[in-house]
Amino acid sequence: MLRRLFPLLFTLTLALLATGTHAVADEDAPSHAAYIKGPINSGPEATKQCLKCHKKEAEHLMKTPHWTWQREQVVNGKKVKLGKINAINNFCTSTPTNRVHCSECHIGYGWRDENFDFSDQSRIDCLVCHDTTGRYHKDGDNAGEVRKGVDILEIARNVGKPSRYNCGACHFFGGGGDAVKHGDLDSSMEFPDRELDVHMSPDGLDFACQTCHVTENHQIPGANMATSPDGKNGFECTSCHDSAPHEESRLNRHTASVACQTCHIPAFAREMPTQMDWDWSTAGRDTVSAEAGIKYRKTMGTLTYKKNVIPTYAWFNGKSGVYLRGSKIDPDKPTRLTWPLGDINDKNAKIYPFKVHTGKQIYDTENKIFITAHVYGEDGFWSTFDWDKAARIGMESTGLPYSGKYGFAPTEMYWRIDHQVAPKEEALQCLDCHGDNGRLPWKELGYKGDPMDNPDYARNH
Repeated sequence: MLRRLFPLLFTLTLALLATGTHAVADEDAPSHAAYIKGPINSGPEATKQCLKCHKKEAEHLMKTPHWTWQREQVVNGKKVKLGKINAINNFCTSTPTNRVHCSECHIGYGWRDENFDFSDQSRIDCLVCHDTTGRYHKDGDNAGEVRKGVDILEIARNVGKPSRYNCGACHFFGGGGDAVKHGDLDSSMEFPDRELDVHMSPDGLDFACQTCHVTENHQIPGANMATSPDGKNGFECTSCHDSAPHEESRLNRHTASVACQTCHIPAFAREMPTQMDWDWSTAGRDTVSAEAGIKYRKTMGTLTYKKNVIPTYAWFNGKSGVYLRGSKIDPDKPTRLTWPLGDINDKNAKIYPFKVHTGKQIYDTENKIFITAHVYGEDGFWSTFDWDKAARIGMESTGLPYSGKYGFAPTEMYWRIDHQVAPKEEALQCLDCHGDNGRLPWKELGYKGDPMDNPDYARNH
């Protein structure tokens, strides 16, 4: 949620927040009005009152990736600490020197630099997940502190279970704005029609996020490919649905090789266009010609958006490959920053739908590595439009070499599609995949051709 980049969006968003209409009151939650005493003038002051009863919950939360933004895991055969704090993406590139702004979506207060005390429980932001008023807002210009003017006391007295509003405050707006990063998560998913999502629709099943992302001790399952490539804490549709849910046996045979999402999410970004490409190489110019679906911002470059996008299909076994900071690249071809692991011979893999986001981002032309650019804050690119200075500051912060020479190289990122589940009558039909113009790229998936044409082509599970 980049306030300076999207002033109109933020004006409208804050207006909605002020009305409180986008929050869902938790009628089952006990009133906290008798326990929370005023005055409260800061987030940590509110948290200290929460800790009088919820110290154990704070201990649990501090062990979660939502707090640490990294964990030890094996990636590309190496044991590394990886997470949001040190991953590279093709949106705003990397967090370290930009955390005063990125930490607006950290569940803490004041993570400005490496000196943040992760053991200080008073720095936990309880309200960002438990506000029920819809009037809570963190400051994107001040390391996630509470925005001035917010009545913290009133909000602390009206906490409850998280709603889609709470989760969506970060997950709908990741990557710099509404519908940017995820193809299946945006503000339309707060109260979607049944045609958009049968699970989250108020006239459908009306799920809260934690209905599927069943949470225990503040550990929220759901593995992000970029930050959890080992697939830990992942879960599937079969957590709730039978593995053979169809009345037709031929359909049930598909579930050994085809993920539920492949048929039941025929397209993503069905309500709002999602960003499909971010070209940083044009940033800093005064004007750039734009076509339909393309936006240009001097601070960000050329941004391409699309709606009703047919997914890219690939085998996926629950684990991913990722680009690690400092790895060599070939600038003449797209570097995959995240990609699904698995193939036709992997018995743990199924065909899944993905959004493939492409970009063009800054890299060191001598060292052949991507640059962790300093884009936000003092001497950041958004203020100076000086790529060399942004590169020097950013690379120094991550301890990577910088030759002083830079260019721009193409990238790809795979984002798994799991939301915007259509009503069953809108699911893909046989000819959508097996017709003359079927959408599945059979040969790219490892088949000799359409398995419907010749049973010998079929995968031998």
